[in-house]
Amino acid sequence: MVTADVGLLVLRLVTGAIFAGHGVQKLFGWFGGPGLRGFAGMLEQAKVRHNRFWAVVVALVETLGGLLLMAGLLTPFATAALAVDMLVAIALVHWRNGFWITKGGAEYALSLLVASAIFGLTRGGRYALDRVFGEGYADWSVALFVIAAVVGL
Repeated sequence: MVTADVGLLVLRLVTGAIFAGHGVQKLFGWFGGPGLRGFAGMLEQAKVRHNRFWAVVVALVETLGGLLLMAGLLTPFATAALAVDMLVAIALVHWRNGFWITKGGAEYALSLLVASAIFGLTRGGRYALDRVFGEGYADWSVALFVIAAVVGL
């Protein structure tokens, strides 16, 4: 019988890997990604000021946040950063294109935002490193997620 904790583990691994993969596309140009220079150019086209700085920040948030999510380590903080990352992507890029991803819409980014929020609000499950190392912040994880997400905005 598959438990909810196994389901959370699988979803956490897959969602984290997707984020980390997108991050290394932006950071190193792996998997057909634009690399930092190309991503900074995309941000410039979106009228983002200090586009090189933000390109590095976004690439690191997605890469490191995805790896932390996969491990279930510092989950409220990692997922808050990832949720804010997706919220900004929706606001800057996807919203104007409607809902469906086939037209560049918000569907995909919204799915990643919701998955991040769920992990931020429920923690990473039984098979997360947060539990192995002791979650001193466990009782406060929902509040920490909300605070980190609001500060990130």
